[in-house]
Amino acid sequence: MKKKLVVLTGAGISAESGIKTFRDSDGLWEGHNVMDVATPEGWHKNPALVLDFYNQRRKQLKEVTPNAAHYILAELELDFDVQIITQNVDDLHERAGSTNVLHLHGELLKVRSTVNPNYILDWTEDLNFGDFDLQQQQLRPHIVWFGEEVPALEKAVELTETADFFAVIGTSLQVYPAAGLIDFTRATTPLYYIDPKPISIKNLRNPLHLIPEIASEGMKQLKNVLFEFI
Repeated sequence: MKKKLVVLTGAGISAESGIKTFRDSDGLWEGHNVMDVATPEGWHKNPALVLDFYNQRRKQLKEVTPNAAHYILAELELDFDVQIITQNVDDLHERAGSTNVLHLHGELLKVRSTVNPNYILDWTEDLNFGDFDLQQQQLRPHIVWFGEEVPALEKAVELTETADFFAVIGTSLQVYPAAGLIDFTRATTPLYYIDPKPISIKNLRNPLHLIPEIASEGMKQLKNVLFEFI
């Protein structure tokens, strides 16, 4: 039976593909205050701005491609049971070939009803006013905004609890509840932390292996380490 590698990925892994993060730029995301484009309050205040913002992100996503870190994670499925938990809303993991990807914060290429959170559609083009669900209610981006519940969290915890290896790639470990997932690993599970500017992790029980590199270089090193366990 393959050993289970559970991976938590954040904005840093997509940044190498050209998708900008907001944590490195004083709360701005592509020039916008995140409170204006990534909160329910922002949606109610100016839905036109929010729709345009995510339409632009959708267009941007079509112009970028997965990088080496994404591809290495996909290749590891040959030898490990790889389960990816991502804070990212892009589809770069899937496009690289990963087959088990859990999106904590929603997906850019999906939309959902404003009244029925379970009515979700695949969506690759612009989302406009007048795009309705079956009850003639406006559709919105399928994004978990700040202040909203994280429906996939329970599944993420279940995966984390069963990990033989747990890797954190390209995330500042500042956004909760995702940052708290490491607390659900077994005490004997080794933790691999890939980030060029890793933060110190307090009260960590696990064996910690720091890899202070960008995602693509760090994944090359992690791959070699993991193969020692095969």
